[in-house]
Amino acid sequence: MPTVHVFARDHINTDEIIPARHLTTDVEAELAPYAMEDYDKGFVKRVQKGDIIVAGADFGCGSSREHAVWALRGAGVAAVIAPNFARIYYRNSINNGFLALECEGIVEAFQDGDPADLDLAGGTITNTRTGQSLTFVPVPQFALDVQRAGGWLEYMKANDEAALEAERLDTASTQAGHGHAGTPLGDEQAQEHGEAARA
Repeated sequence: MPTVHVFARDHINTDEIIPARHLTTDVEAELAPYAMEDYDKGFVKRVQKGDIIVAGADFGCGSSREHAVWALRGAGVAAVIAPNFARIYYRNSINNGFLALECEGIVEAFQDGDPADLDLAGGTITNTRTGQSLTFVPVPQFALDVQRAGGWLEYMKANDEAALEAERLDTASTQAGHGHAGTPLGDEQAQEHGEAARA
């Protein structure tokens, strides 16, 4: 069961999530040791894979760096839940297949270290210590699909391959040309086709 790490302050910016001095790589594992460093130096020692960050409003404001998503995911964070997010951080989260969930009252419902049950399908998060359950803004199916794919690039690649496969499986064209071989004609059709061509 994931543990919740509470960063209750509003307007936590991307420089606090991953300080600019560490933006020398785009490798998540190399960014991870510095996640939340300027806010809480001990965070990366406590966080475990699958844990959840609960934060105040406007989380991820500041610069548009995707590193702010990569650092948290690299550290093992599975989701950030806040009343709302800075627009660019929210979009970066979707593009990278990372869960940014909007939930009113989330900061008041958890204390640092509480265990949580996150039900994506049901749209709820439950503090299993207190039994309190909150409903978060439903995650769009598109965002879930991108998350399952592992990010926008992987999602697009998978969909491009699916589209190409569908094209291969499509009914063969009845006319040759434009890259299509055409459907073989029967004897009667071939004769009619030949007569039409000679006319």
